[in-house]
Amino acid sequence: MMVTELALGFAVGAIMALTGAGGGILAVPVLMFGLQLNVSQAGPVGLMAVGLAATLGAAAALPAGTVRYRAAILMSVSGMLLSPLGIWLSHRTDGRWLAILFSLLLFFVAYRSFRHARKQSQFNVQGAAGQAQEPTCLQNPRSGRFVWTARCMRALVLAGGIAGFFSGLLGVGSGFIIVPALQHFTGLAMQSVIATSLTVIALVSWTGVLFNYTSGSLDMDTALPFCTGAMAGMLAGRFMPHWLTEFQVQISFAVLSAVVATGMLLFSFA
Repeated sequence: MMVTELALGFAVGAIMALTGAGGGILAVPVLMFGLQLNVSQAGPVGLMAVGLAATLGAAAALPAGTVRYRAAILMSVSGMLLSPLGIWLSHRTDGRWLAILFSLLLFFVAYRSFRHARKQSQFNVQGAAGQAQEPTCLQNPRSGRFVWTARCMRALVLAGGIAGFFSGLLGVGSGFIIVPALQHFTGLAMQSVIATSLTVIALVSWTGVLFNYTSGSLDMDTALPFCTGAMAGMLAGRFMPHWLTEFQVQISFAVLSAVVATGMLLFSFA
């Protein structure tokens, strides 16, 4: 069994290396199909794998100074507060409904990945068109720091809280919420968006992992080999030659997410 868990973790880690921490959303379906776990069992294990990946990514971004600490802390605190609520609800919700919700979430991720790839392709061909809308969180032109208005803080707290809730409920890193929220509300450069989102994902994920561990919901016998495989897959994926362009990676991830989501729906109604 340990070999299977290592292999499944390696596959997820390789996908995460190609697509970023957002690829960790496939950890839960892989555990469900590969080890016959339900969502509430697979969620804590998948969350631990995503938490490790996000921690490594955030640590690697620290020397570059691209993490916006105040924004990350603000989003993380609200996420940490609502993550246990999601975990509590997941233990009291029928596994079939959780699987259906997860499949709908995967369809949404597939749509966003396809849309992002299409927009990026059009941008490369046509270039930037029009003036960007003024973000909710403005930056001081001299210092580059955010001007902390009540409107800005509300937006980040809400986004962080929603991300934390889904992180606890389904065992996902919630980068699919945090990344677009930071893009929409802050207007930060993509490098800073990714670094800040990884920091939030790491902090919120480890809160969920700790809560699951103390409540006895985290199966360490499954989690340790799976996470070891995921880390190995991430390291190996970074050294693999990238034959696919970013557009092709995004499209492939969108198709894979849609296929997995369809499989989860069929499995739920079987």
